[in-house]
Order: sequence, then structure tokens, then C-alpha cells
Amino acid sequence: MANNNKSSFITVPGFCPDCGSVLPLLGEKGGITCYTCKREWDAEVFGDMEMTHTIHFNTKDTYVSVKEEEHDSEDDAEGPTVERECPQCHNDKMSYATLQLRSADEGQTVFFTCTKCKFKITENS
Repeated sequence: MANNNKSSFITVPGFCPDCGSVLPLLGEKGGITCYTCKREWDAEVFGDMEMTHTIHFNTKDTYVSVKEEEHDSEDDAEGPTVERECPQCHNDKMSYATLQLRSADEGQTVFFTCTKCKFKITENS
């Protein structure tokens, strides 16, 4: 490795003491080569920098409570809602979404979904 005691200027840990560029992360072998000036440095160039990472896992109860909330709510809509009677359960609210499935000079296709029983119907406008 190159002489680590000689550098062009004083810099903070994590930056190349020769050119000032951000240094790449420390590899498995312990040596660092600056991307910009190609000078090699020992791990001491990072000083006393330390990196930690914590992974937080959800508990089983987190997933169960979310699913229960989804099924408990009758007003669970998949989009904007309109007052329209569901032909299956006669609920008076349906959510809707529109798509242009036919040619541009024809109307859109409207997909209605019952907010209670999730029955779906389509309508060409």
C-alpha cells in the first residue's frame, strides 16, 4: 500500500486525505482505493467511524390486526364512492374506477365494486 502518513491536506474521516473525495466503503480485505485519485489507504483513514444497522421485524399480531380491520369495515372502498345499489346485496354504496379499454373515440369502461360484499360490475359509458 502507499505511504499513508503523507497527504496533501487534512480532512475528516471517510474522505481521501490526498484529493478530498468520498472514499468507498471498507472491503473485506481491509484496503481502500480512492475512486478519484486511485491512491490506496489503510482502514485507519476512517478513524473511529462506526456503522450500525438495526432490522425491526413485525410481530405476528401486527399482520392479524391489519387483516381483521380490513374485514371489519363495511365502508372499505377501493376508490371514490357513488350512491348506486348493488344488484347482489342491495347495499347503496359502490366504489368505481374507469379505464379506456376501447378506441379513443368511444367512452370509458367503468368498474363498480360494492363496498359491502365486493361484487363487481362493469358499464360502458
